[in-house]
Amino acid sequence: MATPKPGQPVRGSTTGRPLMAALDLFGRRWCLRIVWELQVGTLGFRALQQRCDGMSSSVLRQRLVELGEAGLVHQTDESHYALTTLGREAFDALRPLVSWADRWAASLDRGQ
Repeated sequence: MATPKPGQPVRGSTTGRPLMAALDLFGRRWCLRIVWELQVGTLGFRALQQRCDGMSSSVLRQRLVELGEAGLVHQTDESHYALTTLGREAFDALRPLVSWADRWAASLDRGQ
C-alpha cells in the first residue's frame, strides 16, 4: 500500500485533499502511536517497539517507512528514529484533538 500523499488519490478522496491524505496516513494502525511515542525524543527500533506494546517488527518497519516517506519521521546517524519538524508540528496539531477526546469520553460517561 502506497504512502498517502496530498494530491494523490487516498482512502476517502479521489483528489487527495491534504486533510484526507493526513487522515489516511494517521488512520493506519500504529501510525499515531509511533508519532506519540517519538514526541518524547529519539528512540531506537527495539525501544520504540517496546513502547508500542511490542508490535511486530515488520509492521513497525512498514509504518516507519511510510512516516519517513511522508516527511514526519527520520532516522538519525545513530540509527534511532525521531520526529522531523513536520512530525513535531503534526503532534502539536493533534494535541487539541486529545483534549476534545477526553471531554467527549467524559460526556459519554455522564450520559450526555
